Amino acid sequence: MRATDAPAKINLALHVTGQRADGYHLIESFVVFTELGDRVMADLSSADGFHLEGPESAALSRDADGSNLVVRARDALREAARQSGRDAPPVSIRLDKRVPVASGIGGGSADAAATLKALSQLWDYRPTDEILSGIALDLGADVPMCLNGTPLIARGIGEVLQPVELGFALDLVLVNPRIGVSTPEVFSRLGRRHNPPLPAPKGMTDRDQFIDWLAKTRNDLEAPARNLVADISQCLSLLEESGARLARMSGSGATCFGLYACRDAAAEAAARLKHGRPDWFIAATCTVA
Repeated sequence: MRATDAPAKINLALHVTGQRADGYHLIESFVVFTELGDRVMADLSSADGFHLEGPESAALSRDADGSNLVVRARDALREAARQSGRDAPPVSIRLDKRVPVASGIGGGSADAAATLKALSQLWDYRPTDEILSGIALDLGADVPMCLNGTPLIARGIGEVLQPVELGFALDLVLVNPRIGVSTPEVFSRLGRRHNPPLPAPKGMTDRDQFIDWLAKTRNDLEAPARNLVADISQCLSLLEESGARLARMSGSGATCFGLYACRDAAAEAAARLKHGRPDWFIAATCTVA
């Protein structure tokens, strides 16, 4: 069996800088990944199977009909393996779903990336970086960055990746009001599509300087998402009131994050927030290198 983590993706900053002729938006985003995430487990089987478990699994369809990104990743990698003359026998895949669905933290994309990694090992198939990146991009614009799984700056439509090194971890709290947000609808409500790019990062070895730099960046999707889901504004206000040094929405929402001085401060804030909003998804975590 192969078990692979699918870390949640956090867009610390997301600048929308343009739009291509085919409608895809151009972005510049500073992305990190967290200890919190889903987990994909795969093993050889007599027939293909896809099984869901975990605290957030109820929001997903249990039918392996090709609509789930895990199933699509399996099928795409199998086709590439067979075109390369490699055997890709049936597999049973279990997805332990721990992060909310349609929440702006790359759950489905991370699951797809973890599936590609797990099955490459299970099938002893080592596709070239070009083939693997092509499969990932066909599955979704966020999947290539989730394959990387370490801090990076994403450009283009999300496929141009520049790895970066942070000399520290970030302690944060994630808050989601359990309201799904449609990414296409958020983009469609953008007031401007040609915005200033991400400034050159500063403080990459000093957490305080980095957070000061981050405060000067934006998430250009936050305003349209807040117009769609009023609870996003409440998420941000509660994070600020709980002592977060910076509170912002991730991706296209509705998950928001707060950055805290240390792990204990994040854990204490999460506990207080859970007490006040037990119906929301609230979790303390930290970033991974």
